[in-house]
Amino acid sequence: MRKSLIAIVGPTASGKTGLAIDLAKRLDGEIVNADSRQVYRYMDIGTAKPTPAERLQVPHHLYDIVDPNEEFNVAIYQKLAYKMIAAIHERGKVPLLVGGSGQYVWAVLEGWNIPEVSPDIQIRRQLEARAKSEGWEGLFEELRELDPQGAEQIDPHNVRRVIRAIEVCRSSGRPFSEMKVKVPPDFDVLVIGIAMERNELYRRIDTRVSLMLEQGLVTEVKGLLERGYSFDLPAMSSLGYREIIEHLNGAMGFIETAQQIMFETHRFARHQLTWFRPTDERIRWLNSGEGLAEAAGQLAARWIEEKRSAG
Repeated sequence: MRKSLIAIVGPTASGKTGLAIDLAKRLDGEIVNADSRQVYRYMDIGTAKPTPAERLQVPHHLYDIVDPNEEFNVAIYQKLAYKMIAAIHERGKVPLLVGGSGQYVWAVLEGWNIPEVSPDIQIRRQLEARAKSEGWEGLFEELRELDPQGAEQIDPHNVRRVIRAIEVCRSSGRPFSEMKVKVPPDFDVLVIGIAMERNELYRRIDTRVSLMLEQGLVTEVKGLLERGYSFDLPAMSSLGYREIIEHLNGAMGFIETAQQIMFETHRFARHQLTWFRPTDERIRWLNSGEGLAEAAGQLAARWIEEKRSAG
């Protein structure tokens, strides 16, 4: 029987962490992070990492693996994820890939052969200067002209990724999206998506943001700055952190900051659904709510049994 991997996807605040822990207990599994911000150390509250208590329940991997000032990208992540998945298979366990970062998830599930285009520091600095003086709109418009298909898959507010995509296009002379050759991995995949009504999702997001602020998100950001991590690092531009930095700089009051984080997280959740579309037949969508864990458990158990029967 071929090896298995179960992925749990969906927008932020949809309940992926809780479902993953439940499934890992049922299936004797281990969780592999697929969130591009939860890889960073010292960024716990704003990235909604699993708590220490949650991580004690089942093994968790690829959390807290780099400092906020270290280079990290989807190519590095993919290599680490494949290595970890192989190690979990060697232990006879079921790996569960869990997260809402579409690039990270599909790079692993589809086996992207990510182009090795070295950074062009001159181009990067020029684009970073433009971003500071003109904002993200002009850069994103350039990316849409260079690579319309690739632009659809990138959050226009994620300036770092927009700059990298433009950098690759200019350096190689080809659209970034055309360079992603896919080599499927040597394991079967079940993708479980958590479906949630839009207004309920927004309510959960707003509750989460309020809780983050109560738990000390402002203190967490202050601590990062005190450690010497500059506000212009890519990691520090993460959702929630950039708004808190603006608040600390006096640009926004506390209530306005909270509202801005909620608004931007709503927008981010909508963008995530461009990676995980309800019409995507590769994803088995289950409705959130009381019966979610049981439905997911039955689905996963049935899928594994069918694989065993098929040999």
